Amino acid sequence: MASKQEWFPWSDDGFLTLPATFDAHVHLRDGTMMRAVTRTIRQGGADAVYVMPNLVPPITTVKQALDYQKRLQELEPNVEFLMSLYLYESITPEVIKDAKREGIRGVKSYPAGVTTNSSSGVVDYASFYPVFAEMERQDLVLNLHGEMPSGKDITILNAEEKFLPTLLELHTRFPSLRIVLEHCTTAAAVEAVKSCGPTVVGTITAHHLSLIVDDFAGDSYNYCKPVPKTPEDRHALLNAAVSGNCKFFLGTDSAPHPAIAKRGGPDGNAKHAAGVFTQPYATQYILDAFEMAVGKGLLDATQLKKIDVADFLSQFGRDFYREPRSRQRIRVSREKTERLLSVVSDDGDIEVVIFRRGEMTRRLEWL
Repeated sequence: MASKQEWFPWSDDGFLTLPATFDAHVHLRDGTMMRAVTRTIRQGGADAVYVMPNLVPPITTVKQALDYQKRLQELEPNVEFLMSLYLYESITPEVIKDAKREGIRGVKSYPAGVTTNSSSGVVDYASFYPVFAEMERQDLVLNLHGEMPSGKDITILNAEEKFLPTLLELHTRFPSLRIVLEHCTTAAAVEAVKSCGPTVVGTITAHHLSLIVDDFAGDSYNYCKPVPKTPEDRHALLNAAVSGNCKFFLGTDSAPHPAIAKRGGPDGNAKHAAGVFTQPYATQYILDAFEMAVGKGLLDATQLKKIDVADFLSQFGRDFYREPRSRQRIRVSREKTERLLSVVSDDGDIEVVIFRRGEMTRRLEWL
């Protein structure tokens, strides 16, 4: 059970000072949406992010990735944008060599149809073995959306667990290939990552540290892919996040959608868009989740050490991506004085509803 003591060793002035956050999984979209959400990255305490390539059309060439990076950098020059390619039939070993030369960090794999803008995703991993072999030689990262498409005995509730044999097979075939199992949601995924060698890691989101399956069933703003799972699965994620194990680090999977798309379109009859938007408060959401977990007895206060929190938020992700550790520092308040507000585009045409909208969270400052 949780300790009755203070849940975190805050400083005497009621603040916690941390290195700037590294967010290893962000969706920044393009056009008007990109302009609205990219400016919120530093608001959430991050100075470097790993950018997902599932635009429309997807980022499948080095030139597209570099052009996208330039657009993002122009919007927010104080953030480092690490870029990725979308695994597609046009990705060849030669493309991988070019990507390495141009500083692209990895390739993201989406099984066909499992999430937003994944219709061009992978059907057969074996056909990409030559690409994976070249990625292994070039030391590029393979980022896996770890779900199987629904069908037969597969649903959104067991899609991740059904994917894990694919992860293990890829690791066996390419043991030196750096692999990220993105947005882990189950105890089985945590154990699978632990069972692999040091080249396999897993990211954990802020919302999966907070939610369980019941929380999205009645609230489309909490609907995401992969979906939150059981209380036992959430408990496993919380323990992994504070374990000090370098195999687990933050990747928010912050996924903005227009509010109208989250509500099922103008008449509410369309499918609800999958994705939870957390970018503007990425660091605060993690601290809030830990506080919630201590309050519910899911974590003991003695498990929360400043160094482990800093490692999860910042250091472990940078180390895996061969990034220098940040010299920038952020300061987060113990008291919750900030109300979580939606993001609206400059022209007022797009509203993006924030996770836990209307609730309170901590103030974050850059030092």
